[in-house]
Amino acid sequence: MKTWHIAMLVMLLSLSTGVPATAISVEPSAGLAFAEMARAATNCAPLPPPPVGDTIVSVSTEAELWNAVNTAQPHTTILLADGTYNLGANGHYVWIDTPYVTLRSAGGGREAVILDDNYSGTEIVTIAASNVTIAGITIKRAGTHPIHVVSTETADTLNTLIYNVHIVDPGQQAIKVNPAVAGHYPDNGVIACSTIELTDAGRPHVSDCYTGGIDMHQARDWVVRDNLIEGFWCSVGLSEHAIHFWRGCRDPIVERNVLRNNARGVGFGMATDGTARTYADNPCPAASGYIDHYGGTIRNNFIFANRAELFASADGYDNGISLWNACEVKTYHNSVISTQAPFSSIEWRYPNTTVHLVNNLVSHNLRERDGATAVQAGNLTNAPLTLFVNGSGGDLHLLPTATAAIGQGAALTAGLCDDDIDGDPRPIGPARDIGADEYGIPAPAAVRDLRVTQATLAGSDLTITLRWTPPATALTTTVRYAAQPITAENWDAAPDFAMGGVLDTATNTIPYSSGTRYFAVKTHNEGGWSALSNLAFWPHYDVYLPLVLRR
Repeated sequence: MKTWHIAMLVMLLSLSTGVPATAISVEPSAGLAFAEMARAATNCAPLPPPPVGDTIVSVSTEAELWNAVNTAQPHTTILLADGTYNLGANGHYVWIDTPYVTLRSAGGGREAVILDDNYSGTEIVTIAASNVTIAGITIKRAGTHPIHVVSTETADTLNTLIYNVHIVDPGQQAIKVNPAVAGHYPDNGVIACSTIELTDAGRPHVSDCYTGGIDMHQARDWVVRDNLIEGFWCSVGLSEHAIHFWRGCRDPIVERNVLRNNARGVGFGMATDGTARTYADNPCPAASGYIDHYGGTIRNNFIFANRAELFASADGYDNGISLWNACEVKTYHNSVISTQAPFSSIEWRYPNTTVHLVNNLVSHNLRERDGATAVQAGNLTNAPLTLFVNGSGGDLHLLPTATAAIGQGAALTAGLCDDDIDGDPRPIGPARDIGADEYGIPAPAAVRDLRVTQATLAGSDLTITLRWTPPATALTTTVRYAAQPITAENWDAAPDFAMGGVLDTATNTIPYSSGTRYFAVKTHNEGGWSALSNLAFWPHYDVYLPLVLRR
């Protein structure tokens, strides 16, 4: 059974350290945007240090912060000392219109640095330049948008990174992204490893239910991943989605998010007319007229509702995923679960809507509306809460008894959805599981640094020492050798060199007359065997230069 439960995910998202640093591990150069590293990350590693060559400006007051932003040159990192910065109440407003500027906490702890507007102004942080990063801070009680990303009249705004940020109680949408004028757009951004919430204390400050988590207009190629978003609903009125792309957005990836108790979860598209971005390459040639959203992928999300007040509100719990006037959307391996019935768990609407719905696990219904088209495979509807570790509380990892979902998923082409919400590979076992969680323990990763560190030849006896880095989840180790290259096909026929538990080195003496000896490693755990390691071999002088002795 998985050890990563919802409580653990929430805890990890609230921290800036303590997660393996494999996702974002390179030292960035002055010309490399943090967003480019974060885009392909698979977990929530701490953000790397400021790029080499950046000007570092440390601030501890509202006036110092305001001045640092207004005078920043490209490649500046502004480090905020711990404390609360009351911006609007002191006449300050953070408008970043210089490229390659980073605003982050000095100590890395996002709960220790708070930008608090107390609803006294409008926005708190506006990003109007490319390659801007906001990381490791809390932003709360904005009059309108805590973070607003806009293009300008003369340029696109590219490569925004919003990372490990905690946004609390926005007056309107928490993160708003839209162009300032037609022709220049806010593209290629990343929102990751953040918590965005509307609390009971903040809900009365929202006017006419004009609120939502992330709201994108006319934006292309964004990644929204590994976030916790919760509480976006109103007593009266229907809020926008926790994550919403519309007005001509294109090709976002929305993955591995936990969405809890929002009136609507993920939305691609909504309107049937109006002003939207269009594309010269005509990405949806079969559609006609107004199109509100193009392409994109929604995968591996936990979408959950259990709050009585949400169900009892005027508009109730509407849906987990809605695809309206949206063409060629891929919706794979999501778990959409609620303790009371929504209008729809997943719905698709209007004739221009064409979607692929594969291996989604929902507690209630899939709903087609108003002439939309869907290609469906491997979905499970009306799933009982007993399939999950805590179905009534929101831990949507599968139990070992969830046989209706385990191993029942449809096959998918490689590259479409190769892992699950925890980053575990798919499938674990012969076939995919349905939903965002892939049940079981994955086999260990393959060893990739096997090498010969010493060799001693005495007559016909060759004594070899091998070293490698054991995979984190390995429980046993097998090392084999042969006089020909070892492959997956001939592994079983190769003689054993060493066997044991979690090993990182092995020494043995084997017979040798001439030629080359090849060595390979496999490790094993409850999930099965790893793939074959890289090959080490002897003689081998060019890479590791082992000590070779002949007696």
